[in-house]
Amino acid sequence: MIVITTPTGQIGRQVLGHVLDAMDGTTPVRVIARDPSRLTPRARERTEIFQGSHAGPDLLAAACAGADRVFWLVPPAPGADSVEDHFRAFTLPLCEVIGRGEGVERVVAVSTAGRGVAKNAGQVSASLAMDDRIAATGVHYRAVCPPFLMENLLGQAAALRSGEFFMPLTVDRVLRTCATADIAATAARLLLDTSWTGRADVPVIGPDDLTPEGMAQVLSEVLDRTVRVRRITPEDYRAAALRSGASEAMAQGLADMATAMDDQGFYGPTEPSTPDTAPTGFWEWCETVLRPALLS
Repeated sequence: MIVITTPTGQIGRQVLGHVLDAMDGTTPVRVIARDPSRLTPRARERTEIFQGSHAGPDLLAAACAGADRVFWLVPPAPGADSVEDHFRAFTLPLCEVIGRGEGVERVVAVSTAGRGVAKNAGQVSASLAMDDRIAATGVHYRAVCPPFLMENLLGQAAALRSGEFFMPLTVDRVLRTCATADIAATAARLLLDTSWTGRADVPVIGPDDLTPEGMAQVLSEVLDRTVRVRRITPEDYRAAALRSGASEAMAQGLADMATAMDDQGFYGPTEPSTPDTAPTGFWEWCETVLRPALLS
């Protein structure tokens, strides 16, 4: 049995779709969803639904009873009081469920690139600590590790329509990217494979070596208009997050992440591309995902 968290989220819904396509009813699938009405009709018909948050120990234990595989993703929480406490609040119940030894053998989680490099990096550091905490239970563990998500640009749709986007990073330095579709496909493949053991990171690094300025050039060509990138400071990034409703702690975490990315170089050119797990290039993503979104 497979348990899938965040089944209505940007990545989780795609993971669920891949699993349902592959299993065709042969393996039971459970989902944990805060709002089951957001599930697709197919998902509602073909899964056992547990309504609520997977940070709830009792709900998580019930959903995982008899399950041998779990897809794990800590959802964003802009209003949380602490970056570290937010990740810990979700992860400790999972560790407790695994520790009972009642069935969960494999966990596939969405984490981040930057292991061994990132320090004091806000949400990145919290995600890497999550990996260590789960792996310490002894469960077979795969951390799917992307760099900057192309889908982050969807949050700047209004600015892009006006011909610009913003980056709290050096704009002439390579920024590795990947598409959420590749993350989901990789996670689903791992969930469906019961042969792997132990702990490992699985990088999901797209094929491009573009700088933000290079991304702006691609965007200009795909959108057939001039698009420029404007660098903002980590403090500007923090202020923008606060204006969007983030708590002080979560906004500061984003600023710390941006500072660390620039200073420490993770998500940069030292991360080699992994075409087997991340074949989608930035141009293709702009054509198939971003452009239709801006036109809708």
